Amino acid sequence: MKILVTGGAGYIGSHTIIDILESSDYEVVSIDNYSNSSPETFDRIEAITSKRVKNYNINLADYNALKREFFDVESKIDGIIHFAALKAVGESVEKPVMYYQNNLNGLINLLKCVHKYHVKNFIFSSSCTVYGNTDGEAVTEQTPTQETESPYGFTKLVGERMLADFSKTKDNFKSISMRYFNPVGAHMSGMIGELPLGRPNNLVPAVTQFASGWLDQLTVYGTDYETRDGTPIRDYIHVSDISHAHVLAFKYLVENVDSQANDVFNLGTGAGVTVLEVLDAFERSTGVKLDYTLGPRRNGDVEIVYANNEKAKTVLNWIPAHSIDDAMSSAWKWQEHLNSIKSGGRVHHEES
Repeated sequence: MKILVTGGAGYIGSHTIIDILESSDYEVVSIDNYSNSSPETFDRIEAITSKRVKNYNINLADYNALKREFFDVESKIDGIIHFAALKAVGESVEKPVMYYQNNLNGLINLLKCVHKYHVKNFIFSSSCTVYGNTDGEAVTEQTPTQETESPYGFTKLVGERMLADFSKTKDNFKSISMRYFNPVGAHMSGMIGELPLGRPNNLVPAVTQFASGWLDQLTVYGTDYETRDGTPIRDYIHVSDISHAHVLAFKYLVENVDSQANDVFNLGTGAGVTVLEVLDAFERSTGVKLDYTLGPRRNGDVEIVYANNEKAKTVLNWIPAHSIDDAMSSAWKWQEHLNSIKSGGRVHHEES
């Protein structure tokens, strides 16, 4: 069977490709236009797996190019795992139209191709942002979605609705939306990880880059939330655990022909961790001290959100294998790898 991974050069996409190659017999191809990633990602995938993945440099927002340059030339695609999207919460608040145009048009064009070329299985990269602010309890898949705090979150909510509506109109098509929480960490080899363009929007790469001297300041945004230490609570889940869940979900779709046409799963550890606790975990697991700064809240951030992951455990047989300390130590191992090659001017950024 052949799987298309969109955003295959990105953070979660690349780790998912590695998991597909290492844990299944599926063939995998990628679409990534490197707008926020690097071709070198596929060199790293090959170094880890000894397999070369073919990538098509196509903008998903260009339907004619997507159809002509990929679907018209590739043999039958059995399923799509769709990661390709802009994902920075703060940037989406500043540039909402760019996020709507990129994230929604890309999904629309993929679904047009799904219809035309009879693709049967679709896994969508969604987000816990669809839950909005919560009351401090672990959210389940039955927790009502709310008005999102950012345009980024809204594109995920609309994307889920698109798939739900599309699934009602097309026979023999099934989709799953994976609502994952805060992906962190790197491949345990230290050979591939998160490296966003410009200044990081996500906490962990900001921590590792600051600890390495790449950034001159590390700011904790918001210390007046109603949490145990005043900083926001998130569910930080290792990227390799998230990646493996996507492979299990694809197998589930293929092997359970009677499963419902559209479904959703939470992907998180099931435990909330504050920002300050993440910083403590980094210091504890690496022995590196952080001289961080406390700052005001950031637009678009929610106070508390963490997962109830029982559904994914029960239905997909998915068990997160990595702790927050594993996540921080692997992220640091990846950063040390980058540090070792930076002096040669060979560091190129990857999509986060």
